[in-house]
Amino acid sequence: MKQYNRNRPTNNWQQRPFNNDRRKPNPNQENRSPQGLAVYLRDGEDINKAIRKLKKKIERAGILKELRDRQHYVKPSEKRRKAKKAGIMRWKKKQREAEMMR
Repeated sequence: MKQYNRNRPTNNWQQRPFNNDRRKPNPNQENRSPQGLAVYLRDGEDINKAIRKLKKKIERAGILKELRDRQHYVKPSEKRRKAKKAGIMRWKKKQREAEMMR
């Protein structure tokens, strides 16, 4: 039976030391502006107006909805069931609106 040296690296990746310095820096990361929503105020503009603008941007981006969805884990089967129920409700609403038009 052939004897193997346990300390000898078996794969090629084990022989080379890991070196992060070889990677090229990403030019896009150096002067990136912060991501997120921003509301810019003009001179003399009311703060309450800016807060309303920010709230509207948050609502349009769906941040609060996503936050509520991520608070608790929802099983995939539960997601499917919820989506199917929402589709049925949309279809019923469309049927009701079509009946009212006649």
